[in-house]
Amino acid sequence: MNTQEIITITIVLAAIFAYINHRFVKWPPTIGIMALSLISSILLATLGTSQSLLSQKAIQLALSVDFRDVLMNFMLSFLLFAGAIHINAAKLKRERWPVILLATLGILISTFLVGGMTWYLFQLFNKPIPFLYCLLFGSLISPTDPIAVLGILKKAGIPSSLELKISGESLFNDGVAVVVFISIAGIINSGAADFSAVEVVKLFATEAFGGLIFGALLGYIGFWALRSIDEYKVEVMITLAIVMGGYLLASKLHVSGPLAMVVAGIITGNKSKSEGMSDLTRDYLGKFWELVDEILNAVLFLLIGLEMLIIKIDKTVILIGSISILIVLLARWISVSLPVFLLKYKIKFEPHAISILTWGGLRGGISVALALSLSSAMHRDEFLLITYIIVVFSILVQGLTIGSLAKKLQQPVTKKV
Repeated sequence: MNTQEIITITIVLAAIFAYINHRFVKWPPTIGIMALSLISSILLATLGTSQSLLSQKAIQLALSVDFRDVLMNFMLSFLLFAGAIHINAAKLKRERWPVILLATLGILISTFLVGGMTWYLFQLFNKPIPFLYCLLFGSLISPTDPIAVLGILKKAGIPSSLELKISGESLFNDGVAVVVFISIAGIINSGAADFSAVEVVKLFATEAFGGLIFGALLGYIGFWALRSIDEYKVEVMITLAIVMGGYLLASKLHVSGPLAMVVAGIITGNKSKSEGMSDLTRDYLGKFWELVDEILNAVLFLLIGLEMLIIKIDKTVILIGSISILIVLLARWISVSLPVFLLKYKIKFEPHAISILTWGGLRGGISVALALSLSSAMHRDEFLLITYIIVVFSILVQGLTIGSLAKKLQQPVTKKV
């Protein structure tokens, strides 16, 4: 398939599944699209034959799309920027300590807990995998994805401060998790004998802090440019340049592109919107990025469902993956509970915050993309299948039940007389 065919078929399928979901299924858009894509993939895999033209075309489409490249080098920059421009900086500042601890300490705790328990699980099933590779898996499965759950939580009427904790954490922990993943991969590639803690810390600091500083620079350059003119078409193009040019430049500078996009998006969505744009520009800019966000999310979750067609199935690994769902949930609960415990005397947390943060911590496309980036020597097939099982459970089960759970937890307890 050529590029035009791939893009055309992907957009058409996303539109068809979005229509079916909106017209009949009525699930949250991203969840509904992924579910329909997944069901279609399973039907093609089980009912179709290798000679079936439809099966062949579907598999060819799935093989033609480099999911990791499409998400990590293109879509992620748009999705993070689009999410960040809606964050209220003043409110985020009030929630900065929970967000910082959850996105940093929480990621590290989850990485080591998942890595350690996964290593033990593979030993238990006589499929030993070196600890560092399991740690790499822990880092790729730890970032949470707010896309599917935030709309549900808003309808559930949870406090806005808790919404901000979930969205703020997930925006920043995407970038932190990618940096942790790169650092562990660097240790593996350099060899354990050549391991240098100083080099890892240096790499982490360069990627993370470099990304934050570069993002702030991008945001303020964009603010200066946006403030100097009043033409909404040009101003929308400037924000596109910030995202596309900034993300490309971040990769060349070896700093974290995801963190840069989050910071640039927050500055654009707050300082630039309030001080550098007219009402007309604010309206067009908001609608443009909302539309970009919706389209890319539809495509992303469609592709997640289609990946089912090319993942290698292993019964033992499926069992390990099913058990890993519980491991990831337990690690998430611990990685949320510890930061909350450390901050509870300084900051007031909402009732049932730990439960909602734990169950609302969905895994998504970033985890799948990072798993796809593994080499075969890093046990790519095993970790990709496990990642896929966890992501599907996370989006379909947790995503569809978090709303009712949040409502139930917030219901006042009535005492029986």
